[in-house]
Amino acid sequence: MTYLWLSLVFVALAAVVGVACVRKGASSSEARQHWKAAGLAFGALAVLTAAFDSVMIGMELFRYDASHILGLKIGLAPVEDFAYPLAGVLVLPGLWVWLTRGRQPIQRRNLKGLIPQALLASRPISWINTAYPFAAAMFLTTREVDWVLVVGTLYFLIPYNLAMYGINDVFDYASDLQNPRKGGIEGALLQPRLHRPMLWLAAITNVPFLVVLALAGGPAAWLSIAVSAFAVVAYSVAGLRFKERPVLDSLTSSTHFVSPAVVALTLAGAEMTPGLLILLAAFFLWGMAAHAFGAVQDIEPDRQANIASIATVFGARRTVRLAVVLWLVAGLAMLATPWPGPLAAAIAVPYIANCAPWWNVTDTTAARTNTAWRRFIWLNYGSGFLLTLILILQWNLTS
Repeated sequence: MTYLWLSLVFVALAAVVGVACVRKGASSSEARQHWKAAGLAFGALAVLTAAFDSVMIGMELFRYDASHILGLKIGLAPVEDFAYPLAGVLVLPGLWVWLTRGRQPIQRRNLKGLIPQALLASRPISWINTAYPFAAAMFLTTREVDWVLVVGTLYFLIPYNLAMYGINDVFDYASDLQNPRKGGIEGALLQPRLHRPMLWLAAITNVPFLVVLALAGGPAAWLSIAVSAFAVVAYSVAGLRFKERPVLDSLTSSTHFVSPAVVALTLAGAEMTPGLLILLAAFFLWGMAAHAFGAVQDIEPDRQANIASIATVFGARRTVRLAVVLWLVAGLAMLATPWPGPLAAAIAVPYIANCAPWWNVTDTTAARTNTAWRRFIWLNYGSGFLLTLILILQWNLTS
């Protein structure tokens, strides 16, 4: 089978699913707006694909057999490469429209079934934030794609997020009712009748992966996997509720994103050099800053629900300033890592620029920081792109 036919299969399936989802979840006027937005999104992704793939092909990270492609190229990228962003634009936004159809106050919601609500609860827009650290750390250490890399990436892509966010949405249901930003990309409002099934689904989808990954590694991997799984549960579950223990809440939340990388490094048997430890510390500070800043917008609903957090205790102003300092220190720390690590110091700049305008925010205006938080969600994608370029440079320098 040629690359073209393989690509067309994915595009055709994506088109069928995407069109069906949009028809079911949107009105005719909404559908027109949806496809206009999808077209713009594909244009942006096509530019990134042409640039990104051309860089990788130019560095000879991979090559194509001429007998399996048409030969038409944009830059160095075969035209077939653009089928995959096209498939993503066709299916993913359409799936989101279907999952979030009829989004309105909880009394009138009619999301049917566990699976759609579970997918919504897992925050698909943020899946990459935990899968990427695992995949990057594993691939750069082993320099090969093996079954452990594939299984681990799949686990940290979906089941891990299903547990992390699903458990949170179950135990935060009462406070989420008071939070106007819940019910979309920033969190689901799980129907009470689905709370127990959600917890069972999280357990069933996570335990097999955890066992397989544990069997693939030694004692160091067992410890890192145990810490990662414990942090996911302890953050939200009743009786532990680390999310209600100021400062510990930010430490635990950061662990959610750094631990996948640590699990990968221990599975791959990486040597913990000073440079690597500094990099992980910088990543951890970044995670703490992200959690602290995100908690500011929830000060009012958290206080109404008697939930303590780093933001409710420190106050909006001091928490925002703490987040700026943590991002700054994280960026400066990267300057102490081996080349090309110092280039990543620049990645802290947009986060600081996004957060700094709220330097003097008050508790009464804290909810307005949601606009910056939504930008933060998309900043992660741009930062991931820049980080990938740095990792490619690292790969090329060590080859």
